[in-house]
Amino acid sequence: MRSDRNMMLATLLGVAGVLAGGTILAGAQDGPAGLTKPAVFAPFDPKAPACSPPPGLNKVLAFAQDNEREFMQGVDRGLAAAAKDRGLGYRRALANNDAAKGVEQVQLFLASKIGGLVAAPVDPASMSRSLQELIWSGAYVGTIVPPPATSLLNAPQYETGKVLAEAAAAYIKDKLGGKANVVILSHDSMEFLAPRFAAMRDIFKAMPDVTIVADISPNPVNKEGGFATMSTILQAHPDVDVVLGADTVVLGALAALEAAGKARPDQFLGGIDGEPEAVAAIKKGGGPYKASIQPGVASLRLCHGPARGRLAGGQEHPAGDGYPARGADQRLHGPVRGRCRRPGRGLQGPKRRDIYLRMYGNICYDTRDQYVNFPWSSEAK
Repeated sequence: MRSDRNMMLATLLGVAGVLAGGTILAGAQDGPAGLTKPAVFAPFDPKAPACSPPPGLNKVLAFAQDNEREFMQGVDRGLAAAAKDRGLGYRRALANNDAAKGVEQVQLFLASKIGGLVAAPVDPASMSRSLQELIWSGAYVGTIVPPPATSLLNAPQYETGKVLAEAAAAYIKDKLGGKANVVILSHDSMEFLAPRFAAMRDIFKAMPDVTIVADISPNPVNKEGGFATMSTILQAHPDVDVVLGADTVVLGALAALEAAGKARPDQFLGGIDGEPEAVAAIKKGGGPYKASIQPGVASLRLCHGPARGRLAGGQEHPAGDGYPARGADQRLHGPVRGRCRRPGRGLQGPKRRDIYLRMYGNICYDTRDQYVNFPWSSEAK
């Protein structure tokens, strides 16, 4: 079934459409710095005039993948499916959380003259120069959260953290008598994600009987890191009521709670990313996992391809993609999956699409000197 092919970023960023031609220069010279000062983009105009297709690059889409968490596995599947549908070659490089390896892999993509790259950097600062070189060459560069990119995919991070923390706060008031010991599994080392955790702290600061017993970034930020970090926290604070963070680490924390015999049905575990395992736990019900924010991202892996795949080489594509922060539950996830089975009627219309995905700005080969090179978010004013 097409919905099971898990289409995502190739679809969301219109990658397939901008792959054509270009000449990559070995040891590329410095090029334009792009937009380095915060800017607010107008809504994407799909009717903007087409511009020049980049000459000479290979019709190959590549994915520089940071690790194997479920969210990124879904991105990989989506990109592979979209590339196949559009007659493009597809290559994936897995860095396994090794920043130096990730940079080396992108340099190899650069040398092989790929037409488009989607990157999930392990360390954005160390990869930045290599991504710029790809942009200067004429290649499409899409990134998941950090710049630089010709299309940057990001959620409104403060809003995302706020929505999750407000759900937890409501649960604490309604089910726990207003009192709770809270663990925040942050990712503050990634400056572009830090606002989501600032929002969580702001919400709990206003609740006098809520204690944040641990506020720490797991290392690595994956399921294993979440398990190890939560196991250590439980030694000092065995009674935990709420755990918040990215789904991948909160799933690890859940495993640690279960291993220690500390998991309870009345706990509130909540994550971000709409990881399939987290969504399954929520839908099953009766356990500690209560919420996951942004299942629109997970759902759009499935079905947004038709709307964006029309962007043929040389046509405009959005400079930024933003997702409203929404919770994972049957009211949202089920209807989206249903629309995926009817792509002609699905998320094509702007009003329906904007519920799940909002596109901003216009950029193409001729205007690539205006690429995003600042921490863009749709919530920036």
